[in-house]
Amino acid sequence: MYDLYDLKKRRPTRQIHIGKVAIGGGAPISVQSMTNTKTTDTEATVAQIRALQAAGCDIVRLAVPDMEAAKNLGNILRQVTVPLVADIHFDYKLALEAIHQGIHALRLNPGNIGGEEKVKAVVKAAKEAGIPIRIGVNAGSLDKKILKKYGGVTPEALVESAMEHVRILEALDFHDMKISLKAHDVPLTIAAYRLMSQTVDYPLHLGITEAGTVNTGIIKSAVGIGALLAEGIGDTFRISLTGDPVVEVRVANEILKSLGLKEYGPTLVACPTCGRTSIDLPAIAAQVEEKLKDIAEPIEVAVMGCVVNGPGEARGADVGIAGGNGEGLIFRKGEIVRKVPEADLVNELFQEIDQILEERKHASK
Repeated sequence: MYDLYDLKKRRPTRQIHIGKVAIGGGAPISVQSMTNTKTTDTEATVAQIRALQAAGCDIVRLAVPDMEAAKNLGNILRQVTVPLVADIHFDYKLALEAIHQGIHALRLNPGNIGGEEKVKAVVKAAKEAGIPIRIGVNAGSLDKKILKKYGGVTPEALVESAMEHVRILEALDFHDMKISLKAHDVPLTIAAYRLMSQTVDYPLHLGITEAGTVNTGIIKSAVGIGALLAEGIGDTFRISLTGDPVVEVRVANEILKSLGLKEYGPTLVACPTCGRTSIDLPAIAAQVEEKLKDIAEPIEVAVMGCVVNGPGEARGADVGIAGGNGEGLIFRKGEIVRKVPEADLVNELFQEIDQILEERKHASK
């Protein structure tokens, strides 16, 4: 077991590369997402990829359900700079075409693309192109023989299923791979990844599949993925949410930030309301959170409801506000800067934030 107080210490893994992004082998943990546009729609897909990249996504996966989509990958690749992964199922020709188009990685299972010769053809093409393959096992699609052997979906069943695919690639002397074992059940997923981390040294792609909508999906993903990351397990991951994939990326980066594994934009510290609160703290905190979305630089901002304890409790924050009776204090690193009316608190706070960021800019020159 890793020292949970040293969260930056990772489980040792071999390293692979998806385009310019290194995965495993001590590389920073990378964030992935998947477009929900039609891959045949170049304009919409490129726009979404750029939005994902702007939100902090390192790698983007695209569905490739047919040959039309596969042949359009080149048009998309030429217009973006983030590495792309082709998601392939059942038809090996789609994988070959994706490689021909210049894709940076494949996501497929060698056991379901049509027999030994077809697997050999894909592996040969991937080797020649120097691209990795992600093996992805899902709790909802395990082989009936494995389900019968283990009496249902268990961590051991997920690992055995993944290892069947691993051995197919290893038999062809292909080791440029990473592995995912996804389920919507959080304890099952955690146990499966723990077991797999003791079985192989390939990089692991974390995820809680079919996690649900934003409300429930964020909680399940943060608990499951956060627990594994805290143990040093996981080299890359995707948050799977129903809806806008940009939200997945923001959540993923917040999880990394909360564990001290990545610097990512502002951090908002806000106290719970209590009987001492004399300002509309929830509304002010919501305003501050919304405005902070426009800032990319790391900065810690506190919104505290009490002038008695607020500045002291949030003395670690770069800047903050502490509410009083119809007014509040602006403070920096726990030191009071000035008192302002409640109606001006947010604007005054962001004037101070702008000043801090400007000071940092000049100091770095």
